[in-house]
Amino acid sequence: MEILNERTEKLVLEYPCDWAYKLIASEKKALEAAIHDVIQTREHTLTHSNNSKTGKYVSMNLNVLVHNEDDRNFIYEALKAHSNIKMVL
Repeated sequence: MEILNERTEKLVLEYPCDWAYKLIASEKKALEAAIHDVIQTREHTLTHSNNSKTGKYVSMNLNVLVHNEDDRNFIYEALKAHSNIKMVL
């Protein structure tokens, strides 16, 4: 369960819905390759979010239509497990 508004509530979503993942990687091209590996030909939008001050990391926002909770969690876990991705939020 997630804590929302200082109360314990379960997040309720109506599927299908657009979902945003924030991804952090060492370089943009490696991140793009990882996204292709995970979501393949699914329609998505990838936008730049930020670069670290040192330029060591780049963060990007991935928006994709998810069909159900299992689909949303599968994408999250697959992105998190990919060697090119440092962190998924």
